Amino acid sequence: MFIADLHTHSRYAQACSKFLTVETLYQWALIKGITVISSGDFTHPAWLQELQDKLVPDGQGLFRMKYTPGGNPAPGLPENPDQPWLTPSKVKQLDVRFMLSTEVSSVYSYGGKTRKNHNLIYVPDFSSAVWISKRLSRYGDLSADGRPTLSLSSRDLLEIVLETPGGNAHLVPAHAWTPWFSTLGSKGGYDSIDECFRDLSSYIFAIETGLSSDPAMNWRWSQLDRLTMLSSSDAHSAQKLGREANLFETKVSYETMFEAIRHRDGFLGTYEFFPEEGKYSWDGHRNCGVCLSPEESMALDNHCPKCGKPVTVGVMQRIEKLADRKQPLQPEKAPSFQYIIPLAEILSEIHGTGVDSKKVMKAYADTVGSFGNEFDLLQIVPVGDIHRYNPLLAEAIRRMRAGEVIRKAGYDGVYGKINLFHGKPSLETGTLF
Repeated sequence: MFIADLHTHSRYAQACSKFLTVETLYQWALIKGITVISSGDFTHPAWLQELQDKLVPDGQGLFRMKYTPGGNPAPGLPENPDQPWLTPSKVKQLDVRFMLSTEVSSVYSYGGKTRKNHNLIYVPDFSSAVWISKRLSRYGDLSADGRPTLSLSSRDLLEIVLETPGGNAHLVPAHAWTPWFSTLGSKGGYDSIDECFRDLSSYIFAIETGLSSDPAMNWRWSQLDRLTMLSSSDAHSAQKLGREANLFETKVSYETMFEAIRHRDGFLGTYEFFPEEGKYSWDGHRNCGVCLSPEESMALDNHCPKCGKPVTVGVMQRIEKLADRKQPLQPEKAPSFQYIIPLAEILSEIHGTGVDSKKVMKAYADTVGSFGNEFDLLQIVPVGDIHRYNPLLAEAIRRMRAGEVIRKAGYDGVYGKINLFHGKPSLETGTLF
């Protein structure tokens, strides 16, 4: 089994970390335990040139680094010049591969409405990336943003992808339910995949669930039964890699992975955020600090009880509106999924300090260095083994795996909160308050 994160970005994308380089993505893939990582942003000229300079084809439609980075800690980890943290003795070594990808923001009018859809494009070689980039440059400035905004409909974007020489380019709707920029979102989306992609909708074989939905939520709508549910991080900083991810039991190759996704044979499922943690889970109005369940919001005709303005309708209400099943029905051959909480968030709760604090990052480095990578710790290492290392961490991991969590839903761009303990746990005694 191997793990793939198929939605990332570069430092050329707006609102993304300046440390998102090829080297840093590689280092954090090792730290997380990710074998295949998307390149992101291949439509950006400077990033595409950097990818061409630093990656070489592996003969399987994926890419390796020409020269792997040395042992200096990746950005976001504590410096230790006497003993660099990122060394083969501390982190399980994986043969990390890159998959060429990009995210495109389509903003256009259709059916009397303004549509704002984000879609992911995947290609197996640089010639395809260059060909697609040249075609897309007719519809917007590709150098302005690693995630370019184009005056091109999702349907016509898909047509370009399908026309790519070689026939091996694929399009997957990104974070399909997000209100503002998605295929099915409440603000700029459609009421069906078919309405969005029209005569080409049969070429859509997968969608990305996004942080605010999980496969079970999507299984409430029979129209999506034919689609495979993918989940990836949409990381805007390298530390966020793998907050959602995909699991494969296949050959590590571009063609084999997409065959597995299309036919659900060798695709094992996903690691998922608890959807309440996503920042568009429930409805709400951020300016007024108002968060509403779908039921509460609908009772108010989707208006803020404080200011009277329309609320941002979140993913849960949107699914409730379109679903034709009261309960999820897992489609035939559809793989299951497991919830995860990023290790830094678990350690932040245990230590009672910020997720980016030096204390948490030091604990993160020590913990991952003891277990090989983050995903092994979160899902594979027996709880008993973790208990010998840290009883409190072991109990936190046990609760996460069992779904015994306290959920506070996100809304209108505000992340939700998933807690494992009531009150503050005691590091000294292991007491759980």
